[in-house]
Amino acid sequence: MTKFLPAMDAAPAGNPLGGNQFLLMILIYGAIFVALYFFLIRPNSKKKKEEAEIRNNLEIGDEITTIGGIMGRVVAIKEDEDSIIIETGSDRNKMKMKRWCISSVDTQKEKPAPASQSSEKKGFFSKFKKNEE
Repeated sequence: MTKFLPAMDAAPAGNPLGGNQFLLMILIYGAIFVALYFFLIRPNSKKKKEEAEIRNNLEIGDEITTIGGIMGRVVAIKEDEDSIIIETGSDRNKMKMKRWCISSVDTQKEKPAPASQSSEKKGFFSKFKKNEE
């Protein structure tokens, strides 16, 4: 009988890899998937978390820019409707928008420094230097 699938035969005796070629192929595909995860999926999910945090920490008086490019100041926040009211322009037009349309918050907020940390950097050998003095 003729062999229709010669590639499915057993590995030749001189081949050092033998049946491990399939395992090697699986490892290569796994490495490609891990690389794609760290370069594409993970940064995107981190960015979405940061955007959600910005939208949840919105306060009255913040200057914002919407996805459509409208700039304004937050006048009211309606938690039950998940929307905000912004004031734009010199004639103070008011618009009601959903929170998801916020692109960026332009108000610079100062983050308080933690009281437990000092301003100097602490290295690995800093505890040994203090003991010597």
